[in-house]
Amino acid sequence: MMGLFNCYVREYSFVKQQQTAIKMYKLVGEERFLLWAVCSIQLQVLCGNGEDKLLFLAEGLLKKHVASHSLHEPEALMIYISILERQSKFGDALEILSGKLGSLLMIEVDKLRMQGRLLARAGDYTAAADIFHKILESCPDDWECFLHYLGCLLEDGSIWCDEAVNDPVHPPKFVSCKVSHLTDEQFDSRISIASACVQKLQADTVNNLIRGPYLAAIEIERRKHLCGKGNDDNLMDGIVQYFCRFGHLACFTSDVEIFVEVLTTDKKTELLEKLMKTSDTLSASPTKTLGLSISLFKIKQLLLGEMFKSSASDLEASCVQMFEMYCKNLPLSKDLDPQEGMHGEELLSMICNILVQLFWRTKNAGYLVEAIMVLEFGLAIRRYVSQYKILLLHLYSHCGALSVAHEWYKSLDVKNILMESILHHILPQMLVSPLWIELNNLLKDYLRFMDDHFRESADLTFLAYRHRNYSKVIEFVQFKDRLQHSSQYLVARVETPILQLKQNADNIEEEEGVLQDLKCGFHFLELSKEVGSKSLTFNEDLQSRPWWTPTSEKNYLLGPFEGISYYPREILTEDRETSLKRDIEKKSLLPRMIYLSIQSASASIKEHVEVNGSVTPDITSELKLLLECYAQLLGFSLTEAIEVVMGFSNGERSCVVSDSNLIDWLNFTVFLNAWSLSSQELVHPDGNGCRPRIWNILDSLLEKYILEKFRSVEPQLCSPWTDIELLMQLVTEPLAWHGLVIRSCLRSCFPSSKKKKKSGSAYQSSSNLAHAITDSVVHLSHVLEDVMKWISEWNRRPEDENLENILFLLHKDGHNDGPGKVFHILETFISSVNDGELGDRISQSLKSWSPVDVARKMMTGKLKVLMEFSAICESKLKLLQSMKQQIAQL
Repeated sequence: MMGLFNCYVREYSFVKQQQTAIKMYKLVGEERFLLWAVCSIQLQVLCGNGEDKLLFLAEGLLKKHVASHSLHEPEALMIYISILERQSKFGDALEILSGKLGSLLMIEVDKLRMQGRLLARAGDYTAAADIFHKILESCPDDWECFLHYLGCLLEDGSIWCDEAVNDPVHPPKFVSCKVSHLTDEQFDSRISIASACVQKLQADTVNNLIRGPYLAAIEIERRKHLCGKGNDDNLMDGIVQYFCRFGHLACFTSDVEIFVEVLTTDKKTELLEKLMKTSDTLSASPTKTLGLSISLFKIKQLLLGEMFKSSASDLEASCVQMFEMYCKNLPLSKDLDPQEGMHGEELLSMICNILVQLFWRTKNAGYLVEAIMVLEFGLAIRRYVSQYKILLLHLYSHCGALSVAHEWYKSLDVKNILMESILHHILPQMLVSPLWIELNNLLKDYLRFMDDHFRESADLTFLAYRHRNYSKVIEFVQFKDRLQHSSQYLVARVETPILQLKQNADNIEEEEGVLQDLKCGFHFLELSKEVGSKSLTFNEDLQSRPWWTPTSEKNYLLGPFEGISYYPREILTEDRETSLKRDIEKKSLLPRMIYLSIQSASASIKEHVEVNGSVTPDITSELKLLLECYAQLLGFSLTEAIEVVMGFSNGERSCVVSDSNLIDWLNFTVFLNAWSLSSQELVHPDGNGCRPRIWNILDSLLEKYILEKFRSVEPQLCSPWTDIELLMQLVTEPLAWHGLVIRSCLRSCFPSSKKKKKSGSAYQSSSNLAHAITDSVVHLSHVLEDVMKWISEWNRRPEDENLENILFLLHKDGHNDGPGKVFHILETFISSVNDGELGDRISQSLKSWSPVDVARKMMTGKLKVLMEFSAICESKLKLLQSMKQQIAQL
């Protein structure tokens, strides 16, 4: 029966797990089998469709067993407590915890934490505060415990309500709290108790580097502020004292961020002045002095918004000051191991952030090049700084050197579960790039990890059962569920077949083979229907993203300069989820719509030469249904969407079409055109119909936007890449799908030898369609020739000229404004390297580093992407030329 139970664990069949476990318990009466059953009931409630009333059954089973046999394992007690807590039976849980069973918990602090939480949730805040105070006496640096203690004193239970709903991957940045409902006297009395507790903790830990008691004093002032009883001077003094003790630590800025937020702009400026004065009076070792200086820079430029308020010249001066500080302090790191973090590493990241902001303000690409040079310089000294690599990855992506960005991503050595949290840095850019081999490897590796994890997760779950670690059983299953609902996993599952369709779009027979393997797109139609009802999870590590792109959907650099806060506004997960679901649903429709479009085009030709046996009605009706779904995802009915497409005939872009949805509209037009070929619904009363008209509109749209996009690109190699990304999508998606429709029409134009004499050429029997096909092939050939000519002009430029153009952006030539100040100091520093001062390792690294090599890397990275795109265009052009030859034979 244990084998049967294991099978049900692998299938995540919680009900059958429960039934099997109860049978085993009845046979042998062992406690573990009862707990297996109870755990299975919990899983039904937490991860299945079970109702909370099932917990009453679990409670009854445990109560009966305790009465006759008691419990013998700590995990059994924790499961019992969690079931009662889930039902809000806090009093019962406390009674059990305080009784004989409570002795099963050997670690007293764990028992006290559980007791304090139960008392607080039961509303007995006084007793809960006493418990948490006791914990603080033994664990003064337990920050979460202090927040619980303060919450109980102020009778604020919001922290426990939030714990039930908080996203464990993206915890809230700020500690939530409710304005106290206590009277003024009660509030003052409770705050005094908290202050006395904190002062005692500070006195007991005066010689220790424990931050908790000092942060606690500032948190008390913040709570007073929120209740209208705050004193700005006391709050600022608390932050200054904290700076004196811990300002040299890298975590200082993030520690005090929440407290600075409650101050007005004037008070923030006053605080900055106090911190600077205090810094001048502190005597510390060179390492601590460097740390204090970095904290001051971060407070000034990040928390106080100085980065967005200062003039460009002030920001440049700040960058110069930080870079000089970095170079001056390099000798401090000469004896460190290459894998150890160097002193002052944060300075280069901060310089990069400011230079990128200067680019955003001025649109001068030289600042981007300078930021890249600074980070490459840092990585030449130490190759293991992941934050530099992530910043570089995004900068190279923005400039179009995506192959270099991909190399930096690979150097992060992302494995296992890190794929789920780190892949978002590179995947969105790769999905719209022509680097199909690299993209295929990324998707394949990621999906292989996910599939392996889902397979191994069941083994881990059963192992947890066998080792009687029941909390891990719940954890493993919940984690598996979270990954299965991952937004990135869903995107990868949909994008993988679309990549296959793109790769084979120039050979209709191979494309049909891919579609057959995909069951003609049926599976993805089912996925499209499921997406709407699914709740997606977002597991990306957003904290590691640069400020200018807080999520993969947002890039501030693509828009006009705004005076936003350095720390982006809270990400609205619901909005992201709605938008992503819509995108996934659209993508899920593509394989089936491509298949039906090929069939529809073929049937439209055959109906001219075949009287019976046409499959057009089924194809036409299903394609229409999918067009209606696609139109709804665009925000229109089918009729309204057709009107938008027909409106393109006047040559003007509709107000509903923008760069963000252009590909979707052109894909829709491709499939609308294919449907119109075999449908009688789009025929006007005059009898001329609009089949060739839609075809002509589609051809003109593809020609217009492809030419428009590559003509709008600046000639600089380091210029932003957005229009080229859109150009690549235009060629690899709507143009590719349209090419399949054309090829399907032509293939059906060649009658079989048996019918050749009887029926003649279908191509000749449909003159309107024949002209449309001929015009398409000619127009699209010219468009692709123009694109390839444009790419070849980029490639023909001498390498020296390209390098000179990039480096020219950084040379001042007597001008004080603009980029290049930091780069000038960098060059001067490298030319005057002192081996004895910096040590052999750092000296050799600096001597081998060359800005020309970095410029060459930028150039070759961008050209590689363009050459891959050129190869795709060449393949499509060959296909169109072969079509021309076929047309000539008809």
